[in-house]
Amino acid sequence: MREQFRRVVAIDGPAASGKSSVARALARQLGFVYVNSGAIYRAITWHILQKKIHPKERERVAGALQVASITGRLQENESRILIDNVDPGEHLRDDCVNESVAAISQFPVVRQFVGEKLLQSAQNHDLVVEGRDIGSVVFPKTPYKFYIDASIQVRLQRRAAQGGRDEIAMRDRVDSSRPVSPLMIAKDAHVIDTSHLTIDGVVNQIIARLKQLGLPIAS
Repeated sequence: MREQFRRVVAIDGPAASGKSSVARALARQLGFVYVNSGAIYRAITWHILQKKIHPKERERVAGALQVASITGRLQENESRILIDNVDPGEHLRDDCVNESVAAISQFPVVRQFVGEKLLQSAQNHDLVVEGRDIGSVVFPKTPYKFYIDASIQVRLQRRAAQGGRDEIAMRDRVDSSRPVSPLMIAKDAHVIDTSHLTIDGVVNQIIARLKQLGLPIAS
């Protein structure tokens, strides 16, 4: 695939670190398209479970992914995923998806597929992309890399406030130890601890950093 991309702001971080809220708000301020890579993994997970495939059945997962029609569309400048013309958005936080997404997202074929979708999007749009390997693996050449973190206590509180039941410590172990595209801080990423910051406070820090890096930003 040709590597001719528009501007990409990469925002990585662990589960419940606040990166989704920050990335969405940042994209709106910049006028970029917001892409939640985790939502793509969750949509694939939902689809796999709908097919009655166990999340650890690597070959069946790969086969289902190969025949599925997975497309994207923009809704209010946010990327949404359709699988076989179905928008699984309301199911992305179902308990069954929460319990299975870590297992399915660690398969190399799944990560490669999602990475290719993100690269395709970057050929046509300026993006703010959030995930766990965006700056380290998917867009390593973008100069606009950020790593959003928070204390484990704060992240647990945030997930509970969202009504989620993710096991944060387990997700951290799986994300950091998987052999393909593990969660890591890119060497040139700007790290922000959001534990005691508002969303606007984090966005303001990112905007200031982007200006230092020379990204034109309208006042």
